[in-house]
Amino acid sequence: MRHTETELAQVLHTGPFHLALRTALSVRGLPLQRVQHHLAHRGIKVGVTSLSYWQQGARRPRRAESLRAVRALEDVLSLPGNSLLRLLETGDTPADGERPAARSYRSLLEASGAVERLLTAMESPVDGGLHTVGHQERVRIGAGRELAGRDSQHVVRAHRDGVDRYLAVHRGDPGCEPSRITVRAHENCRTGRVRWDRESGVLVAELLFDTRLRAGETYLFGYGFDDGTGGPSGEYVRGFTFGGGQYVLQIRFDEAALPVRCRRFVQASAGAARGARTDLTLTGRHRSVHLVEQGVRPGLVGIDWDWE
Repeated sequence: MRHTETELAQVLHTGPFHLALRTALSVRGLPLQRVQHHLAHRGIKVGVTSLSYWQQGARRPRRAESLRAVRALEDVLSLPGNSLLRLLETGDTPADGERPAARSYRSLLEASGAVERLLTAMESPVDGGLHTVGHQERVRIGAGRELAGRDSQHVVRAHRDGVDRYLAVHRGDPGCEPSRITVRAHENCRTGRVRWDRESGVLVAELLFDTRLRAGETYLFGYGFDDGTGGPSGEYVRGFTFGGGQYVLQIRFDEAALPVRCRRFVQASAGAARGARTDLTLTGRHRSVHLVEQGVRPGLVGIDWDWE
């Protein structure tokens, strides 16, 4: 939905930065590739991935060259001088009490930065040429309260010809060892390159399809990760850069380690307060909880739980 000039003026006054930037892009009708082109003409190099992370709130421009890019964005988007920079300088992120308890805002930003670096190193475009039609994810929590692993069944649709791979991202809990995490390719794919960032606990795995897709074709494939290398887990969060189809998340707990409370939540961005909280009840022989998102929106969705 295209925003209005009135909405843009309001969000430039109130913030937050990422929402102001996203609204400005919508009002001006500029895709990120065109914005990157305009910035390049001004001698400023910034990746489309970085711009995407900025407008989604997954990263904040902080370095000198990034702030220079923000100043140029004000010109490109015909905004008042310092209107975006002011939102960065005043600090428009929520107070600590509104941030995720299990994973700090800083750690989420560091993970986002690691993902961006790893995707860039693997020469991946921003969206990989694929849109998600449906994604069902089963997460296993072990007897030691650790993230034991997860399995995914994924249905995607190609929006350009020649797509033949998917880059799956896994983030372990604090203390994990990405080099010991195992990638499993199930149906209709095989494992290609695997890269990780030890400090953030992020691993990116290349899953190679059995065929090259043509624009409009759908593809179903399955894969998984065996982890078990981190400390106690208190949540599972899935981030979406783009809107998409249905997402189903199931958390299964070992009978030797059952939580006392589970909740569903959504977040507009990594730094935003968690909203739409709903208590979930453990059900079934497998002691599990789940959520279903019929049409995911950009942002984060997940389940957290209390052990005591």
